[in-house]
Amino acid sequence: MINLESYYLFSSGKLFRKDNVVRLQRDDGKYKDLKVEVMRDLYLFGEVETNTKCLNYLSQLKIPVHFFNYYGYYTGSFYPREQNVSGILLINQVNGYQNVAKRLKLAQKFVLGAAENCLRNLKYYQRRNKNLMTEINQIAALEKIIPRTNSISELMGVEGDFHRVYYGTWEKIFNKDIKFDKRVRRPPDNLINALISFLNMMVYSVCLSEIYITQLNPTISYLHTSLERRFSLSLDISEIFKPLLVDRIIFNLINRGIINENDVESNSNYCYLKTTSLRKVTQMFDEYLQKTIMHRQLHRKVSYRRLIRLECYKLIKDLMGEQEYQPFKLWW
Repeated sequence: MINLESYYLFSSGKLFRKDNVVRLQRDDGKYKDLKVEVMRDLYLFGEVETNTKCLNYLSQLKIPVHFFNYYGYYTGSFYPREQNVSGILLINQVNGYQNVAKRLKLAQKFVLGAAENCLRNLKYYQRRNKNLMTEINQIAALEKIIPRTNSISELMGVEGDFHRVYYGTWEKIFNKDIKFDKRVRRPPDNLINALISFLNMMVYSVCLSEIYITQLNPTISYLHTSLERRFSLSLDISEIFKPLLVDRIIFNLINRGIINENDVESNSNYCYLKTTSLRKVTQMFDEYLQKTIMHRQLHRKVSYRRLIRLECYKLIKDLMGEQEYQPFKLWW
């Protein structure tokens, strides 16, 4: 079995097909050939020109391409024509969205998974004398409200409440003097918010790549509103995995001194990661995706990335009426 890889390109230049490879030709004449036979997906962070011949080739090989701008902000994805299509699953997926009770139940499961995984992170640091018991109890109390919510808006309100409590603990978790008291998105206003925004988009992109392999339609979601030109199912699934693939990475980056305040460019209006910082963060992100854990049900080792695809399959079983969906919960 071929081990597929994700390619992360930070150089600017032209991306085109060259025989049986995809080549990135830099402005200085140097180039890098990408072996498409082992490519899972492609992440472009530089200013890259391409053409339809190249995109058609990537589409034939079922390789999604994710684009990020100069500041590391996600701008969009090239999503190849779906190969694995199931008419009955699509019907059930749409019916699940239109059925108010069904949609709410699935949305509640996504938020429950996110809350449980946030709690797991806090309990880990509580055992390391970080004094987080008050916040753990507050989030546990909010978690009990989730199944009793009566609408998506009410549910997202509860989600916002527990995330405010959760983010309020981060300064206690950091062993460095790092300022972070609240989540600011557009644009990020400090180092931690810049890291969260970038890694959130990376998780979103990975979820989209994994959804592509399954028969799910990425535009039909349950927690987030299904809108035109938006792969909102990726947002739903990413909520469950952010505590593992965003928060734990940030804790490691800060506490191990890999990233600090010198790794960002900022002024009164924005804060973004330098290119050298993006490389360091992306490297750790890719290493995390390749980490493995002994799966409790499968009784074999699976990668963190594989856990995302397994989550998609669990959702499919629920939509097909085979087995009720239960969100992934961290156990380590």
